[in-house]
Amino acid sequence: PPQAPVDTSHLDSPPKPKLVEDWPKVKHTFGQVTAVTIDLQGNPVIFHRGSRTWTMESFNATNHYQHIAEGPIPENTIATLAASDGAVLEERGAGIFYMPHGLTIDHNGNMWLTDVALHQVFKFMPGRDYPAITLGHRFEPGSSKSHLCKPTAVAIASTGEIFVADGYCNSRLLKYNAAGRLIRTIPQPPEFLSLQTPHGLALLEHLDMVCVADRENMRVVCPRAGLQTSYGEGTQAATIQEPDLGRVFDVAAYGDLVYAVNGPTSPMIPVRGFTIDPRSETIIDHWGKFENPHSITFCPNGSAMYVTEIGPNRVWKFTLTM
Repeated sequence: PPQAPVDTSHLDSPPKPKLVEDWPKVKHTFGQVTAVTIDLQGNPVIFHRGSRTWTMESFNATNHYQHIAEGPIPENTIATLAASDGAVLEERGAGIFYMPHGLTIDHNGNMWLTDVALHQVFKFMPGRDYPAITLGHRFEPGSSKSHLCKPTAVAIASTGEIFVADGYCNSRLLKYNAAGRLIRTIPQPPEFLSLQTPHGLALLEHLDMVCVADRENMRVVCPRAGLQTSYGEGTQAATIQEPDLGRVFDVAAYGDLVYAVNGPTSPMIPVRGFTIDPRSETIIDHWGKFENPHSITFCPNGSAMYVTEIGPNRVWKFTLTM
């Protein structure tokens, strides 16, 4: 029988983010808010840099962190906020991190964090203060199979596979099994895909795609995730690249769509949000207005979307209007 045509009705009116004006109801004084994710209770959890900032002096030419002697950030760096009013429910993560970057909470409530100064990714199980899995070598940038170099983001499949955007220097994606054993590097020959600072990740499991905020290439690319089968791994990635997209800082998945935020690129390119259909490789909507957005995430049930910025250091809440 002939294949049914792809239903594109969702493209005519994709869910549009609408800013929740009076959220948070309490005033926060966070450092640079580099990441936001949602916990199992539906509350946003942020990762921020406390009193520390990333400057031109933070790293040398070989990507080694220059301020190890100052020790880890003394303040709490992880804050759980109430979805209802944005009040701080819980804070943790003092005295551990040197330069926070990525944070995601998986289906089991495990917290995955990346630190670009440590060049490491950590898995913290609920209620534990010691990581269950550590990827990369402490303060050691490198491009070997066991090294990371300023890793930016993590995405976890429901089947347990771990995707790491190995960030600022290696410009590659690493895929591990649930135990943390490396099973694939993206791109790998003969794959024709070049990344320049993969800065954010979003998994669309039902489409078997892992979408990447390919920041310095000013695009979103979605290679095959290879979750159900390795068939198709290395085939042509879906690519979304338009003149107004600019430097893409983060991506988040909602249904079949990807919502992205860009950052300062040029005076001609507004800093805002984008709604992307990866299957047709098109931008189908624009929304929001920002200064320095760095992270975006959705409540799995679609009740809210959050965007964080690093200057102004804050968290925005949106609802989705159909």
